[in-house]
Amino acid sequence: MTSDLRDIGGLGYFLYRSSAASELSGGDTQDILRSARHRNQALGLTGCLHFEDGMFFQWLEGPKDGLLQVVDLILVDDRHQEITILDQGALDQRRFQDWRMRFSDRDRASLMDWFASSDKSTVRPKDYAGAVVAFLMSIAI
Repeated sequence: MTSDLRDIGGLGYFLYRSSAASELSGGDTQDILRSARHRNQALGLTGCLHFEDGMFFQWLEGPKDGLLQVVDLILVDDRHQEITILDQGALDQRRFQDWRMRFSDRDRASLMDWFASSDKSTVRPKDYAGAVVAFLMSIAI
């Protein structure tokens, strides 16, 4: 699954979507965020996590070794179900360089509302990952 990341030389990125485990609470979400920020700082990773309607959307970026370590943890984390890798690969420069882990939720900005109100409401499946990244970047300001 992460073979594209193993082939990169410098910076890489990983974008995924997952369903939250049904027993996940608001406190669990804060625990995920707190530990992600601490771990990301130690590994030189940055990114953005969006949680909405029981779904996680996360963009991670940084050095290959740290990125692979965190991706491997995410893929076996039982707080995530139905993980779908939307995109991954090499990156020329960071998109979230100032964020150890930016967090947003429906109260701050809604991905579904953003899709519905933009020209991306009829996005083709192959362009879906790019549209999710565009949303994450739009709320990072």
